[in-house]
Amino acid sequence: KEVMPHAFIGVDVIVGTRGETDEYFTDAYEYIKGLDFSQLHVFSYSERAGTLALKIDHCVSPEEKKERSHLLLECSEEKRRRFYKQFIGQTLPVLFEHSKSQEMIGGFTPNYIRVEVPYNTDLDNEICLVKLIELNEDQSAIRGEIIY
Repeated sequence: KEVMPHAFIGVDVIVGTRGETDEYFTDAYEYIKGLDFSQLHVFSYSERAGTLALKIDHCVSPEEKKERSHLLLECSEEKRRRFYKQFIGQTLPVLFEHSKSQEMIGGFTPNYIRVEVPYNTDLDNEICLVKLIELNEDQSAIRGEIIY
């Protein structure tokens, strides 16, 4: 973050490993919440035959893995929205991707902010300067306005 303060940083997290007690998860969750990242990729631990992990006694139930994943994904969404919001009002280049939707076409800024504008077939695989206006309805992207 010191070298590239506007970098989108994604972090992979495995939840529900053997030995992950409630206390360990809570400590890890609080630590993760305090990190300056943009998004989490959350994966549930799954058993692998023949691994040493099978010797660890404490197993996390599938229901608990699901709940812990949910908590981490909520944290991730909050961090991603916060990251996106700091760029509203700026004008950035966006590489647009092919869209199956006839309403909106989306793309990404160089630092991986998802941007959408009204559908236009001429934008497919093009880089345009876009003013970032506001989060879209489901807050999964920023609505933009093509500058050129």
